[in-house]
Amino acid sequence: MRLTIERMRTLVLAAGVLLVVALVVFLAIGKWKSPFNRRDLPQRLGLDIQQEANGWTYTHGLRGHTLYKIHASKLVQLKESKHVLLHDVKIELFGEDGSRVDRIEGKEFEYDPEEGTAKATGPVEITLMRPGVAPAIAPKATPGQLVADKTKPLATAAKTASSGEIHVKTVGLAFDQNSGVARTDQQVEFSMTQGAGSAQGASYDSQKGLLTLDQSVELNTQRGGTTVQLHAQHAEFEHDAQLCRLHAATTDYRGAKVTAGDAKILFRSDGSAVRLEATSGFALATATGGHLTAPTGALDFDEHNQPRHGHLEGGVALDSANHSAKGSRQLHGAAPTAELEFTAQGELRRVHLERNVTLDSKETSEAQAGLVRTNRTWRSPLADVDFRKSGKSKVEPATMHGVGGVVVTSESQRGKEAPVPSRLAADDVTGIFGQGSELTAMTGIGHAGMEETTASGSHLTTSGDRLEAHFATGPKSATKSGQDGATQIQSVNVDGHVVLVENPAAKPGEAAAAPMRATAGRAVYEGAGEWLHLTLSPRVEDGGLQLTADKIDVSQDSGDAFGHGNVKASWAESATDKTGRAKQGKPSGSGADGTVGLGGQGPAHAIASEAQLHQVSGEATFRGHARLWQQANSITAPVIVLDRQRQTLVARSTDGAEPVRAVLVSAAGPGKEATNKQATPSVIRMRGSDLKYSDAQRKAVMRSGAAGTVVAETGTATSVSNEVELILLPPGNHAGKDGAAAQVDRLTARGHVTVSSLGRRGTGEQLVYSSESGEYVLTGTAAAPPRMTDPARGTVTGEALIFHSRDDSVSVEGGGRKTTTETTAPR
Repeated sequence: MRLTIERMRTLVLAAGVLLVVALVVFLAIGKWKSPFNRRDLPQRLGLDIQQEANGWTYTHGLRGHTLYKIHASKLVQLKESKHVLLHDVKIELFGEDGSRVDRIEGKEFEYDPEEGTAKATGPVEITLMRPGVAPAIAPKATPGQLVADKTKPLATAAKTASSGEIHVKTVGLAFDQNSGVARTDQQVEFSMTQGAGSAQGASYDSQKGLLTLDQSVELNTQRGGTTVQLHAQHAEFEHDAQLCRLHAATTDYRGAKVTAGDAKILFRSDGSAVRLEATSGFALATATGGHLTAPTGALDFDEHNQPRHGHLEGGVALDSANHSAKGSRQLHGAAPTAELEFTAQGELRRVHLERNVTLDSKETSEAQAGLVRTNRTWRSPLADVDFRKSGKSKVEPATMHGVGGVVVTSESQRGKEAPVPSRLAADDVTGIFGQGSELTAMTGIGHAGMEETTASGSHLTTSGDRLEAHFATGPKSATKSGQDGATQIQSVNVDGHVVLVENPAAKPGEAAAAPMRATAGRAVYEGAGEWLHLTLSPRVEDGGLQLTADKIDVSQDSGDAFGHGNVKASWAESATDKTGRAKQGKPSGSGADGTVGLGGQGPAHAIASEAQLHQVSGEATFRGHARLWQQANSITAPVIVLDRQRQTLVARSTDGAEPVRAVLVSAAGPGKEATNKQATPSVIRMRGSDLKYSDAQRKAVMRSGAAGTVVAETGTATSVSNEVELILLPPGNHAGKDGAAAQVDRLTARGHVTVSSLGRRGTGEQLVYSSESGEYVLTGTAAAPPRMTDPARGTVTGEALIFHSRDDSVSVEGGGRKTTTETTAPR
């Protein structure tokens, strides 16, 4: 709503005009006390009257100055009643310095010298000069008042005199010289250059200086080319106190209306207003549909009738409604008290509201998805609203500042969709308004927080030391934010101790997933796409997963998180499952909590240049020199993808320049005491183009590709093949103390296999290694059986070649027989 104090100021100025008119009229009537207060007037009229052609004239002066002049066409002395009748009377009253002349004219006046009363039995016309105007005919008028145009002195003087005249008409006017009261119960009409008015019944007490307009008080005047209408049931003026009282007063100006049950206006001696006090209900209604109400109010004015300060109390209410073809906006505000401050030009500058301020707005607009509704509510103990100019004599809100704990709630709804709520709170909040009083930005300081429900149903809360939100306004920008015409969040900046918690929406028939929590030194939210950017040591916790990076981007719509630069991630078995429910029983290792590692127990860790976490699918993707490890097992690759729901891991090489590398622990079986070797786990190292691991199957498969063939190295042999499959032992089974190390049970290499061990070299199609027996079994096909070349014994072939790593022997199987060859390879 565009507020304007002109409405209240017009009430004061209109009352001022009425005051000037009424006071001048009755002060002039009060002067009758001088000529009619003489009990010897009939004798003086008989002795001193000078007969003229036009009647009788009596002039009275003091110290050489004419004070008044009475002229009548006929004078009648009534002998029995001793009343004096004057016909066709004209009374002229002059100021002591001759600066003004007032005229009272009537067909017949009756004067009772014994009762001391004078009464006009017929119509009375009074012509009054406004204070400060001296007509050309006035005695001792100053030269400056006589002539404004030297070329036409008489016309200019007449025009000057006419513009300063006030004309009054009434009937049955009576004056009691003993009480000093002039009264009429008939209608009083007055007119002047600025306008005209009337009242039904009036009285003036010259001794008390009290003027009373009994009822039906009306005034029509002009201000800036626009008619001002003042109505009141009753009006009183105290001349000495320069005070005006109006009952049931209403002012209409430019389509706006100001009403007051009772109004009291204090004036200066020059007629300018000092203070307006309204009680028994004060209301302002603007032409644009705005309403301001309060039980009581006061307004102070400067010497130019410009308001300086105002006070409203008892329950201030503000309402406005704007409707257009594009939509509508309704506003309702309430506060127990309000303080108004104005500029030197009388424009509203600030409104200070106290004691539980509320401001509710409702907006509707048409969009492709249907009718868009947005409701917003402001709550604060204190609030200051600053205004700016928005046109001639109009102002609109520029900022709104609340302290002491501010809460702003909002709810938007498109068509028949479910409402989307949001909430912003802080110790200190400032709202910034754009053109048309639309909210464009909001800043919260101290315990700042924001809650919002996204379009996907996820609930998001953000908190920090300082929060700054910008809103998209208008159909175009709102459509860009995906809200089809509703004023929505465009961007939010949160600084200092930022905490973000997102609770994903539950899928049909499923429980909601566990919340995601993020911390940072700074967070920036973009409404387009609903992205949140975290910087300054950001950290994300999603179930058992923890992620840090130089920068983390979180999609509030999908719940996905993206880490950029120096990414570090850790995940471990948590006390709850992915749905947030407490898990039952003792954990059994990797994957028991919905996460995936490398088959072992304890936390898993990853580092990379980039990372991507998908909330719905549970996938975590690491890119750029990625490395993942759990206990002694590790993988390095350009890209590593973890699927925490399926409990799988995929590592792949992107361009072949950097292969996938894996290091896993192999279990050691029982060895011969003669070998003097310890039964301790050994290490298996592999490299290839891609690796796939399933924690449920406890199986890892590495394949060849752009990075070359698969190379697998154990403690005693090296194989080259197209594919290598690893089977891990179950946790706690042959895995060392407490099953702490995830260990390889079996290794299988397939496709163009080449194996090298202790100087021997074998070829075939498949190689199977058992960590428990320490044996390598190399097989081929019927067309291409396995072959082994030994530097000392030559080449050996058969259906299967078995390398015994613990005693360095080789067994050859084939043709229904088994042959064992013992060789000693060069060391």
